[in-house]
Amino acid sequence: MFGFLRKSLELPTREEALPGRDAPLPTAERHHVNGSLLKGPHPDGAEIAMFGLGCFWGAERAFWQAPGVISTAVGYAGGFTPNPTYEEVCSGRTGHNEVVRVVFDPAKTSYEALLKLFFESHNPTQGMRQGNDMGTQYRSGVYVFDDAQRRAAEETAARYGEALEARGLDAVTTEILDAPEFYFAEGYHQQYLAKNPGGYCGLGGTGVACPIPTGVAA
Repeated sequence: MFGFLRKSLELPTREEALPGRDAPLPTAERHHVNGSLLKGPHPDGAEIAMFGLGCFWGAERAFWQAPGVISTAVGYAGGFTPNPTYEEVCSGRTGHNEVVRVVFDPAKTSYEALLKLFFESHNPTQGMRQGNDMGTQYRSGVYVFDDAQRRAAEETAARYGEALEARGLDAVTTEILDAPEFYFAEGYHQQYLAKNPGGYCGLGGTGVACPIPTGVAA
C-alpha cells in the first residue's frame, strides 16, 4: 500500500475525476479463507455492512476474523470513477475510498458489534490518512444501507467521540453516508493478508474502547 507516497488530500470533483470504464474488473470468485462466494448468493437473512478504515488489506482481515461474518470483500466506493483500478484510486483522482464489504448473520452478531470493531481497529480522527498512509482513499467512513444502520452509526460515532475527547484525543472525522455503489477490487487484493501473511498492514487503533449504543447487545 505505502500510502505515504500519495500526497493528494483533497477529493476531486466529478469533472476532475478519471473516466474509468464500463466493464467491472476481474476479481476472485470465492473467499480465500472460508470459501464463500464473494458476489453471492448469500444465505437467507444475511445483511451487508460497508466500512472504510485505511488500507483495506488489514481492514478486511479484522472483519473476516469476527464472529458471525459470512463473507468479506475489498473494493472501492464513495467516488465518481466507474470500475476504477487500484492505481487509479491511489492517484487520488477517483474520489473513491478503500472499503470492506461485510456480509454477516444478524442472528450471530449485530451491526453495532461490527461498528465497535470498526472504530477500535483504526484511528477515526485523522481525516484523509491512517497512520503513515496519506490520501483520500484512506479516510474513515461508514456507508449505511438503511435508516437503522444510519442511526446506529451516528450514535456510535457520537459516543466514541465523547470517549476520545475524555482521553484528550481529536474529534472523529468519520463520514457516514448512504452506501454508494461498490466496485470489487482486483482479485489479488481479496483476502490479501491470508495469501501474504507477512504483508503490509498500517492499521492501528487509539486504544480507547468504543461503547455499543444503549440497549444493543454485541
